[in-house]
Amino acid sequence: MDEHFAANLANWNERARLHASDTTGSYRIAQVLSGGSSLHAIEAGEIGDLAGLDVVHLQCHIGLDTLSLKHLGARSVTGLDFSPDALAAARDFAARAGTNARFVEASLYDAPEALGAQYDLAFVTWGAINWLPEIAAWAKVVADVLRPGGRLYLLEGHPVLNQCEWRDGQPVLTYDHRTPTAQPLVFDETQTYTGDARPLTQTRNYEWIHALSDIVNALIGAGLRLDFLREHDQIAWRAFPDMIETGVDLFSLPPGVPRLPMSFSIGATKPL
Repeated sequence: MDEHFAANLANWNERARLHASDTTGSYRIAQVLSGGSSLHAIEAGEIGDLAGLDVVHLQCHIGLDTLSLKHLGARSVTGLDFSPDALAAARDFAARAGTNARFVEASLYDAPEALGAQYDLAFVTWGAINWLPEIAAWAKVVADVLRPGGRLYLLEGHPVLNQCEWRDGQPVLTYDHRTPTAQPLVFDETQTYTGDARPLTQTRNYEWIHALSDIVNALIGAGLRLDFLREHDQIAWRAFPDMIETGVDLFSLPPGVPRLPMSFSIGATKPL
């Protein structure tokens, strides 16, 4: 097993166990278990009508958004993730919510074979593609799991945000706008992003920054038609310590700091 994949898997297994017993409310567990949705205002406002759609949630983590998509009207939902601990939590949540959902354990790059099906919507949001070394291969997977006429909804932290670290009350460009496949960024984080005080023991993780143009061109190269590209000044976690909450679980830079794009969303369609 690749050392980067192995370290990230160990890290995400541990995060999954913490997130499944979330002490912060970030994951809106009770809301989903009662038949509601964990989606934020950005994605909820952009995904469109789900009625009658078969939806695949790629890199679904503990499955709460997957179940939310079903609660919002999808005909069927399937979540795929590489973490067995995350999927154990997802299946438990589905059972407790009484929501019919399928969960598949596989690497993202093995998704077409592991799923054995095609879908009307591929849903990818909030901290997914930064864990993947090959963005062109990701785009091909998305195209392969979509039916003709099916569409992608992608919502992610902006690459410019990912290039920055917070120093003296300002975001400072720190990392290159493209991360070489074989030279990922290396991080050791002792706590997860929700603010949960419980420490991580599997701290090592590896990430890749993908330029926005590379993401767009990868999707075009995979045969998808771009429907929209939007940039947002909010993100779903407190990426920097001085960020302020400007929506329910959405955060923006504080006043006096030059505006940077915090996140971006893409809609794309597989031609008939």
